[in-house]
This record gives sequence, structure tokens and C-alpha cells, in this order.
Amino acid sequence: MDTLELARRCAARMDEIDSTSGDLGISVTLHEPGRAETRVEIRSDMVDTSGVCHRGYLFILADSAFAFASNSYNEVTYSVAATVQFLHPVKRGDRLRAMASERSRSGRRGVYDVIVTNQDGTTVAMFRGSSHSTRQPLL
Repeated sequence: MDTLELARRCAARMDEIDSTSGDLGISVTLHEPGRAETRVEIRSDMVDTSGVCHRGYLFILADSAFAFASNSYNEVTYSVAATVQFLHPVKRGDRLRAMASERSRSGRRGVYDVIVTNQDGTTVAMFRGSSHSTRQPLL
């Protein structure tokens, strides 16, 4: 099996195991070795009293992309650290895209950057996550 097919099977397995992303309306629209894309449309139950999206949802969207990217090699991988910068407010009805890209992968450690953009292409958040592989197979 080639690496692209492996990444796709890993993503399908993750979908089976963890329903959090799907329950929040997050879809995975790209899964490649070391890369993943997630998308969500912000609903009214995701915004606060001022009409701005709760930042936790942005974190979950980015963290999901990070998880799919870092687990794309058929090794169970965990987050050991993550930071996020919220750059622009997000409103109800905004359609967000989180693109995760591997920056470094060596031994059991990996570093991934996730850029979250809205429907206009404006970067609304930047996320960096560090991962640790257990070396246990996901599949």
C-alpha cells in the first residue's frame, strides 16, 4: 500500500475511534502523509453573547487537523504541546478551513503548523503542535 492510501486508511480509522470532530460538524477534507485539512461552518451554538465564535472551537478545529496529519503514518501519536494565536474574530456563518502541515518528524517527535482561514482566505488563527509517537500501529 502506498503512503497516500495509508494516510487515508488511518484517517478512516480515526473517524471510527473519535467522534468529537464529527459531532461538532468538523469534516476532514484532505488526508495525506503529514498533512490534513479540516473544515467547519460556525453555527449559532458556537458563538458567545457578542456573536463571536468561542475560541475553543477554533482550537478543536486546528487540533483535529493536527491529529489527522500526525497520525497519518500508521503510528498512534499524541499531542505533547500546542499553542494557538487568535488573529481575527470569527462570526456565525463563517466557513473555516484548517490546513495542517508537518514541519519536522524525527524519531518519535513531530512538529506541525496549522493555519486556520475563513471563507475570504483571511488567516484567523495559527496553531503549532508537537507530537509524540507511541510506535503502536493505528490500523
